[in-house]
Amino acid sequence: MKNKMPTLLYIRSEIERMRAQIGRQRKEILQLQRAGVGTASAEALLGRMQAKVDGLCLQRDDMKKAQPQETRPRVLGGRKW
Repeated sequence: MKNKMPTLLYIRSEIERMRAQIGRQRKEILQLQRAGVGTASAEALLGRMQAKVDGLCLQRDDMKKAQPQETRPRVLGGRKW
């Protein structure tokens, strides 16, 4: 199997999926904190997940910049200057 570079669509969906997962993890951490349970390892995991999302966002932005101007989707009602 060849190593292919992920598509822009894949990266966007992965960011969305991971952000939802981070939200769920934050809620669980709050519940654990209310119960008096230590959350240091869970918070460290959350930090690593957020760092990965940040990296994917940078990759997404670079891919968007690399797209030719003609193929970039236009925003409805966007400025034309």
